[in-house]
This record gives sequence, C-alpha cells and structure tokens, in this order.
Amino acid sequence: MSTTSMHGMWSSRLAFIFAATGSAVGLGNIWRFPYTAGEYGGGAFVLIYLACVAAIGVPIMIAEVMLGRRGRQSPINTMRALAEQQGVSPLWQLLGWMGILSGFLILSFYSVIAGWTMGYVFRAGSGQFAGIDGAGSEAIFGALTADPERLLAWHTIFMVLVVMVVARGVASGLERAVRLLMPALFLLLVVMVLYASQAGDFAAGVSYLFTPDFSELQANAGEAILSAMGQAFFSLSLGMGAIMIYGSYLSSHASIGANAAIIAGMDTLVAVLAGLAIFPIVFANGLEPGAGPGLIFQTLPVAFGQMPFGAFFGALFFMLLVFAAWTSAISLLEPMVAYLVENRGFSRVRASLLAGVTVWALGIACLLSLNEWSGFTIFGKGILDLFDYLTANILLPLGGIFIAIFAGWVLDQQVTRDELGASNGARLYRVWRGLIRWFAPLCVILVFFNAVGLI
Repeated sequence: MSTTSMHGMWSSRLAFIFAATGSAVGLGNIWRFPYTAGEYGGGAFVLIYLACVAAIGVPIMIAEVMLGRRGRQSPINTMRALAEQQGVSPLWQLLGWMGILSGFLILSFYSVIAGWTMGYVFRAGSGQFAGIDGAGSEAIFGALTADPERLLAWHTIFMVLVVMVVARGVASGLERAVRLLMPALFLLLVVMVLYASQAGDFAAGVSYLFTPDFSELQANAGEAILSAMGQAFFSLSLGMGAIMIYGSYLSSHASIGANAAIIAGMDTLVAVLAGLAIFPIVFANGLEPGAGPGLIFQTLPVAFGQMPFGAFFGALFFMLLVFAAWTSAISLLEPMVAYLVENRGFSRVRASLLAGVTVWALGIACLLSLNEWSGFTIFGKGILDLFDYLTANILLPLGGIFIAIFAGWVLDQQVTRDELGASNGARLYRVWRGLIRWFAPLCVILVFFNAVGLI
C-alpha cells in the first residue's frame, strides 16, 4: 500500500489533531452534551460518558483512522483496495459509499443550521435581543425559518466558505483553515467561560454539570447509558468517512492510538467548556436549561438580551458556533471531493464545485421544508427531519458497526499491528482488539436498535 496520499499530507501531527478535532466538534457537540448531562444526573452521566468514549469512541476512531491511513485514498477506494488485499468481497466498498452519502445528507441540512448561526451573529451584535422575552425570541427565530430567501442567502454563503477551503487542497486549504479556526474556537470558548463566571450564576452551572445525582441516574439508568453511548459515538464524527479521509493524510510514523486519545480528550473538553459557558448564563436569568435544540436559538438570546455587554458576547458566542460548524463541514465535503479527483480525473477545484453545488441543492430542499414545503412529508417527516433521522439513526451507526467488524474481524491481525505499531505482547493492543471485535460493535448495535425503536 502507498505511504502517501495523492491529495497531500498533513505537515505535522498537530495539523491532524486540529483537523480531526474540528471535524468532531460541531453544533450538536456544543449544545447536546451539556443539557443531556444535566438531564441524566450531572456528574454521574459525565462519568458514564467518559467511560463510553474510552471503550467505544476511541477504539472505533482508531479503527477508522487506521483504515484510512492503510488505504491512502477516498473511503470508497480505500475499502475497495483493502477488501481486495484481504481477498474478501468488493461489496465492502459500500461502507465507503455509505459514509459519503451520510456526509452529503448531513451537510445539506447542517449548512442550513449553520446559516442560522451566521444570521444570529449579526442579530446579536446589532442589539436585536436587548430586552426581549421568550415570546420575542421565539418570534425572531420563527421569522428567520419562515423566510426561504433569507435562509437561502445564509445557506449559500456558508457553502461558498466550505467550498473555498476544500478547493485549495490539504495543505493550503484544510490545514491552513483548521490551524486558524481551532485555536480561535478554543479562545472564544475560554472568553465565554470567563464572561459566564462573572455575569452568570457560575456555581449553579458547575453544579448542574458536575454534581453527581445518582438517584436521577438510577431512575433512568437504561436511557442514560444508551444516551451516553450514542453521544460518545456521534460526538467524535465517526462512521461518515471524514475521519477515514483525514487518516489517509496522516504520516506513517504518527501514533494512531495516542492521536485518537488526544482528539477524544479535546472534543470532550470543548463540550464541557461549552456547558460552563452556557448554563451559568441560563441559570442567572431563570431560564430553562433542558430546552434542547431551542436552547441556542430561543433561550440564550433572551439571556444575552438581559446581560451587561450581552450584544458583544452574544455575537462572540454565535461566531464560535460558526467556526465549529465550518470545521465540521469541510470534513464532510472532503471524502466526495477526493473520490471525484481519484476516479473521474477532476481537478480539485472542479470536484469541490460539483460536490458543493450538489450539497447546496439538497440544502435548498431542506430549508424549503421549514416553510414553503412544510406540508410535504415522507414517512411523516419533512425533508430536513428525514435526512437527520436517516443519518443519525441508521447510516452512522451502521457505518460504525461495519468499521469495527472490518478492522476487528476482516483485516489481517498483522496489518493492524503494523499500523498501530504494536508488538506481539503489547497490552494496549490486546485491549483495543478486544474492544473493537466485541464491546464497541455490540454497544453501537444497541444504540442503533434504540434509535429505530427496537428497544
């Protein structure tokens, strides 16, 4: 197998860590983890989540990076080449197609939601949230989602930004973007945490996130464990080809295991910092912390509208979300661009434009499902909700399961030892192999069954 990718290579281990962390850290990571932790016992849930990251998320991430680095191509061609090398069915390339399809569908509605965050940067900065109540905040959000022209404008701007980065290639595009955006994201998070510690009820926020409430956990133990397993899997951007393609640009000398552990740690750190930035503000203003998706676009604007310097820090917060969405989005577009360059002979720019326009067109259908096409449903769901359901509940869990099966059961054990730099008696390798063959796929199967209502 090749030791380099035709698309380029990360210049350093840090570049890969920034890129993979940027792929993992997204909008859902910033709002879902904190309120889920509070819902299922605070610190007790956090402990279960960390155990799930270590036992499910990190082993599958190691497997996905390993497959990518071994194949050095787009996920489709990587799985085809590895299947041929192992003498197994070429149908394993469908795993690559599944990942690319997931990325396309996710990015089509993710771009629409990212457009909301871009619009809210200007709404917050211009003082539109000053003195508003819950009804006023809901009216602002409702007016935005009911306006297809405005949604189209923000969706288009965001996709142009994504295509501009991906079209420039690995070194000049992806790496340069993440080297700028990831430090900026962490800096904005720290600033928001400092602001929350001064202007919000920091003690209440810390207690909500970290005080173990085992009675709450015992009352919903099954739900809490399934939720923690799902969060551990989804928060690391697994099963959609993004981590596999980023792994294909990683040096053969870099430690996959150590890098995966660092990425998982940074991803969790972002989630915790986001909670420390959000919930002190929520509690200081007597708002509902378990508002779910509405927390960002309907609850927090009320808080920023009532706080000192709320316009400035509200704009900073939504800019933070834009950065998080941008780093995730470029990783979702990259696998298809790599495939078009490899299999169709397209230039990088042409492949990026074609993939970007396709996603943009799908995004138009998603944004119209919020207003003009709201009466049109498939299986009882609008287009945006349908894409969300198909990816989160079906395609991504199946992708994670098959990645674990291929790495643990199909790929020759000596290949995995070579890629992971493990000697015959390496204890950590034996732990990883046990987790990837048995524990991780069984847990993701449970997540899949729970998502589709079978348990």
